[in-house]
Amino acid sequence: MGPLQGIRVVEMAGIGPAPFAGMILADLGATVIRIDPPKRPGIGADLMGRGKRAIAIDAKKPGAAELIARIVERSSILIEGFRPGVMERLGLGPSELMAVNPRLIYGRMTGWGQDGPKAARSGHDINYISMSGVLGSIGDEVHGPSIPLNLVGDFGGGGMLLVAGVLAALIESHRTGKGQVVDAAMVDGSLLLMTMIYSMFQEDGWPSGPGNNLLDGGAPFYCTYATKDGRWVAVGALEPQFFKELVEVLDLGERFTTDNQYDQRRWPEMRRAFTERFLRRTRGEWESLFATSDACVTPVLTMGEALDHPFHQERGSFVKVGNLCQPGPAPRFGHYDEEERRLRRELVYDSTGILTEIGVAQDEIDALLGQELVIE
Repeated sequence: MGPLQGIRVVEMAGIGPAPFAGMILADLGATVIRIDPPKRPGIGADLMGRGKRAIAIDAKKPGAAELIARIVERSSILIEGFRPGVMERLGLGPSELMAVNPRLIYGRMTGWGQDGPKAARSGHDINYISMSGVLGSIGDEVHGPSIPLNLVGDFGGGGMLLVAGVLAALIESHRTGKGQVVDAAMVDGSLLLMTMIYSMFQEDGWPSGPGNNLLDGGAPFYCTYATKDGRWVAVGALEPQFFKELVEVLDLGERFTTDNQYDQRRWPEMRRAFTERFLRRTRGEWESLFATSDACVTPVLTMGEALDHPFHQERGSFVKVGNLCQPGPAPRFGHYDEEERRLRRELVYDSTGILTEIGVAQDEIDALLGQELVIE
């Protein structure tokens, strides 16, 4: 179920952002067919395989490119995450596949882009976000950059950007009848996510090094604090009305007011006072005290705690996929039964079924399996 019902997507198996994009498209209701190599791809791909079907094809064998083209011919979108030139060497580049399907949206996911001085070079999330200014803006001057997992490059600036691009191109193809190539690069996407921060930096709204600014932990009302039991709370009281509630609950309203909230000369004193106050109670006690407040104070949960937290239990934030709990599909849609939409199945290998759907006769399927061009 979902708004992309009836849209078929071909995903060339890989790891990281392209499988994530395929998972989102499947969550949105698309039929996603993952084309695997004979040896199954890495764990990251399978963990994001929910809602997909897979067929294993040895792309290096004669006839493989033609068989994949037959699947693509009946599809709306193809996504791949290889280095530039790999798909072309397999005979599966845009010119070959768009010749059989002129309306095809050909989504390409790379780190450095399809061209440019680093296009052929290796890299990972950490490298792309280091070059875009993201990594150098997170952390502090004492401990150095803090790595935000691989969320900014791979997933936020990678897979999600690819989804946005292919869906925009799909809408245009319905208007024009023509497909196109979508070049999504993680270095571009991570830069795009920094648009507001770059603007602040150039307008003197980001005047200091990492860890000393408004949104990077520099402001004492936008950072984290340890609690009595050795856990942490997050404070995000940026706006005056939220700050007012914060200092009232902390019983610091006489020392700190909305008039001096943004006076950076007071920030060291404010941080010391907040640090001392939060150490007086446990994280659970602070969570209860701020539960009905707009002070923007929340517990810093571990992943294990988030899985069981009443907030997520009530919202149904997680779904069960096989033996694993995973974050559920997002966003939610008013026209669909969200409970049914959130029933996600594991990746299913269905080589014969996929070939049958595209019109391959059973005797040809048997021959393909016998040649081990297709692996059941």
